[in-house]
Amino acid sequence: MQYCGLTSVTFRHLTWLEVICVAVECGLQGIEWGGDIHCPPGDVDLAREIAAATHEAGLAVLSYGSYYRLGAGEDFAPVLASAAALGAPMIRVWAGGKASRLYTDEERALATADATRIAEQAAAQGITVALEYHRDSLTDCAASAVGLLQAAGNVKTYWQPNPELPREQNLAELQAVLPWLTYVHVFQWRHDGTRLPLQDGADDWAAYFAAAGEHAGAAILEFVKDNCPAQCASDAATLKRLTA
Repeated sequence: MQYCGLTSVTFRHLTWLEVICVAVECGLQGIEWGGDIHCPPGDVDLAREIAAATHEAGLAVLSYGSYYRLGAGEDFAPVLASAAALGAPMIRVWAGGKASRLYTDEERALATADATRIAEQAAAQGITVALEYHRDSLTDCAASAVGLLQAAGNVKTYWQPNPELPREQNLAELQAVLPWLTYVHVFQWRHDGTRLPLQDGADDWAAYFAAAGEHAGAAILEFVKDNCPAQCASDAATLKRLTA
């Protein structure tokens, strides 16, 4: 694992400068900057300011966490502009907005074509497009995700466990997407969404990191109990221990 990082959406209530401070205080190595609050798409001056401050703090810009949804007819240009201004090596996008079983063949084809198109545009600027691996999207299960990744071409994927599934099934999902894996989003939730200390899931996460191996370039903390920076420090310590 090259980096242990933080996604800025973990602390939507903090300013981007405060997010940098939290990451430094937690001993993390990089930040995924979210496009919803801290670094809105198209505001390239702000993106450059954030990038400079991130690097000045000794942190890497791991990626641009966009909320672009495949097949929704959205404009990708502002997303790409902000990612380039950040110097982000990767843009995270969402694989649609409903459960994969609800997609028609035509809708899936549209999302696939969109993924191919934006990946080509990003690649021209040296940036990789990677999918959010998430419920209620075309990456809500390995079968659908692999089909999309194979068809789209030059697209990668994040991975995160589904809190509703047991460890063995999550491991099978992870192993299926290893050829396309980039980063892992790290959190510990109950199936009902209750947030827990990462230490509570240490055994599960040890298995996930062992399976991901060198396929994952970064493990990125995403959401902590009570949205608390002190909890983030504890989770960061656990994360560093598990990925050492």
